[in-house]
Amino acid sequence: MTIRFEYDGLPIIKTTSGELKGYKYDGIYTYKGIPYAHAKRWQMAELSSWDGVFDATNYGRVAPLMMQDNPKGEMKCPHMYWPQDEDCLSLNIWTKDVNKKKPVMVWIHGGGYFAGSSIEQLAYDGANIAKEDCVCVSLNHRLNILGFLDLEPFGEKYKNSANAGLDDIVKALTWIHNNIEAFGGDPDNVTLFGQSGGGMKISLLMQIPAAEGLFHKAIMMSGIGGNFMPPCPRENGDGTLIVTKMLEKLGLSVNDIDKLETMPYQQVFMAYGQAMPEVVKMGGYVGNNPRIDDYCLGEGNMSEFTNQSKNTPVIIGSVFGEFGGFMPLPFAKHEVSDEIVKHALEERFKENTDELISLFKEAYPNNAIADLLVIDTLFRPLNNQFTKDKAALKQAPVYNYLFNVDFPFDGGSAAWHCSDIPYFFGNIEKAPYTNSIPYAEKLQSEMFGAFLAFAKTGDPNHDGMKHWDPSTETQIHTMLFGKDTHQEINHDEKLMAKLKEVLPELTADMLMTMMDDMNIQH
Repeated sequence: MTIRFEYDGLPIIKTTSGELKGYKYDGIYTYKGIPYAHAKRWQMAELSSWDGVFDATNYGRVAPLMMQDNPKGEMKCPHMYWPQDEDCLSLNIWTKDVNKKKPVMVWIHGGGYFAGSSIEQLAYDGANIAKEDCVCVSLNHRLNILGFLDLEPFGEKYKNSANAGLDDIVKALTWIHNNIEAFGGDPDNVTLFGQSGGGMKISLLMQIPAAEGLFHKAIMMSGIGGNFMPPCPRENGDGTLIVTKMLEKLGLSVNDIDKLETMPYQQVFMAYGQAMPEVVKMGGYVGNNPRIDDYCLGEGNMSEFTNQSKNTPVIIGSVFGEFGGFMPLPFAKHEVSDEIVKHALEERFKENTDELISLFKEAYPNNAIADLLVIDTLFRPLNNQFTKDKAALKQAPVYNYLFNVDFPFDGGSAAWHCSDIPYFFGNIEKAPYTNSIPYAEKLQSEMFGAFLAFAKTGDPNHDGMKHWDPSTETQIHTMLFGKDTHQEINHDEKLMAKLKEVLPELTADMLMTMMDDMNIQH
């Protein structure tokens, strides 16, 4: 069957910002690079407007990064590289038709608070979501020091610059609320979904008063900050010290603050990179993360849940190996002897080995014992705690999941960070590794179907999957997505508790060092 491309004769879409025109491909109306807002450096964005008909056929530029893209690891995480520019506040829309009112799914990309984009991964394409009667939206926002550096002490015009990147998302959600009906979307049925840093941003958006009413359900994938990548607390001070140090590195004084607005980004970033270690040693605020203040109240279970958080249905989950899944084991785990595996475990866990093996077998009877070497101990415990805390409120359901797949790479590879994304997007054809397992189509149907059902109704259950219960404050009902997708209750609680006792707590700095050593994109 021939896939048609259409452009001439398609309707002009009228928005509050102006008129625009996209294209139609394979039955899906596609609108790319829509400028939802514009902003001066370190100032709050304002909703955009334009004259004439905007050409929405090209992706917008992405936010400048603090480091050069690294094309390593493309097999496990296929990427798209795109021009960077500070004028990056754009969004993309996929819809089957522009008349019927449909649920809306808004994708918030990962990359922590410092990297990534709406189109960074090939699997982020929203066409297949649109084919299932949902409108899909993805967006770019300011990152790193452009989106999360506090210059407020230097002038009222910089108010809330420490959370500018989050406010960009709020502006995008405002634009969506005002205009999505013109694309066939329902502004009263909006679901946010995001992975890694995207999940962290969603956990904060639920705690931002300015975002209240702009979305109604939330999906957080491998992404809640906790103590790993938390917003900067109030007690760490403001941006006075770090910005003053940056000015010093540039040979400027505080009277020259305006010059930072027009200076090339790379020059400003280099000054930040020189100043930051000095400020860290002094124990001061260094930015690059959102800041807890009157605008952003911090993660609900780390502070206090807002009404928005309390009343928002949530899906929260992670993958079995996360960052450990990127690291090949020193042996083929399905071929090596039990003795060799035991020796490797003893090297890591010492006298705790036998107890951990026993707990692991109880929690994951179908996994190879060697998987204990790469099991995630970062997101899974954070997710479980959030699940319990939110369930205890008894105001909206919270569903917990774990993606547990053994991929046939390097003698057997546990699911790694990002490996679940193509399945949840219905895009396994865009990531070749997904089809290395014989049950890929079935798994995609289960996972993709769960997200779609949740976006439509607030309940992830559908006919193609075993029943999934919401969790309670004492029982974590985890849907284990994998070869035999099924639900378990509190299955790994004891294991996670023991691993927390035995292993050092993973910090963001430790993770970055580890990934840089392995040339892994982050």
